[in-house]
Amino acid sequence: MKKVAIVTLAVALEGEKGYSRFRFLANLLSQYYEVDLITSTFQHWEKKQRDISTISKMNTTFNIELAYEPGYKKNVDIRRFFSHRIAVKNIIKILEKKNYDLIYCIIPDNNMAATVGRLAKKKKIKYIVDVEDLWPEAMEMVTKLPRGLNQIIFYSFRKDAKAAYECADAFVGTSDEYRDTPKKKYGIEGKKAITVYVGCDLDDFDNGVEEFKNKINKPDGEFWVTYAGNLGLSYDIPTLIRAAQDLYDKYPNIKIKILGSGPLEEEFKNIAIAKSCNVEFVGYIPYRKMAAYLVKSDVLINSFVKKAPQSIVTKIGDYLAAGKPMINTLTSLEFRKKVEMDGFGINVEAENVNSLVDVINRLHTEKEQNCLRGERAREVAENQFDRKYSYQNIRKLIEQLL
Repeated sequence: MKKVAIVTLAVALEGEKGYSRFRFLANLLSQYYEVDLITSTFQHWEKKQRDISTISKMNTTFNIELAYEPGYKKNVDIRRFFSHRIAVKNIIKILEKKNYDLIYCIIPDNNMAATVGRLAKKKKIKYIVDVEDLWPEAMEMVTKLPRGLNQIIFYSFRKDAKAAYECADAFVGTSDEYRDTPKKKYGIEGKKAITVYVGCDLDDFDNGVEEFKNKINKPDGEFWVTYAGNLGLSYDIPTLIRAAQDLYDKYPNIKIKILGSGPLEEEFKNIAIAKSCNVEFVGYIPYRKMAAYLVKSDVLINSFVKKAPQSIVTKIGDYLAAGKPMINTLTSLEFRKKVEMDGFGINVEAENVNSLVDVINRLHTEKEQNCLRGERAREVAENQFDRKYSYQNIRKLIEQLL
């Protein structure tokens, strides 16, 4: 049986917080190959070391290999950079122990993808790079430094990205923009590239709805506008809160629900208490319960700041699965076009309170249109974002390379 390694520094194993994408992929591929899921001892979302004894007892269809990583306290942290470097060295030690036929590696981390790629090329192992985010573009937004200075500071990130793409035999992008990044930004042509959205496990989502829908109380007449995700710099929560403050007197039944946590949570809460508004910070809740919250809501909002470099993000699959109309402030041209063409939501200019208020007012009254938008959202989820079908395209790509 062919041997495949999946390499990522961030994956939610069974019972952990975070994104389960690569766990799902490992489980799928294990039906066809011997699969090692190689990841870190440090749990990215919980910011703590994993209990290795607990993981060793997990009953999985694939092998879990843990590379030691010291860890870090924040997502944007110089310690994260050094922590990842140590993890990458230990990942290489694991990869050198076995003779793999193919390595599937996420980027970012850029240095990891480049280092693993060089090993794959040296050992003549087929290599796929999964483009899930763009570094240093996301970091440059956070630093807010002049472009020239950013070019100097993040030179090594671009160098590593190019090296990773040059070593790859094929690419998987979580959007068309990410799929085409190796060609358009680094001039690397002639390699197979496909788009596979991060998506969601639709069965798990629906099971969560059934389990928790009756445990979430929604009073009659309330209109919920819900955000789910990280509370950090990329996410335009302040504009959402200020829209709620403008709506408070005229529409007391409109409630803003904010699911999740993050580094700016206290700052956002301070904005909410500065002026009366119907905003509730629900906090982090497990995935299956979150699914029920989304389905209980009337409108879901994909809220990003203007400079956010993201494309089609992880939460979109869950939003669509909920079958609700979506407000989108992300400036990604690819996703804005998808919102319009697929008919499941309305695009709004980011950081524009008045425009957001107008759209919430509009959706508050358009009950029939909202039903149609919601139906369309669910159709798109089933046809394009359900992992059990969409991830078969990754399997087929691997099959072609092997």
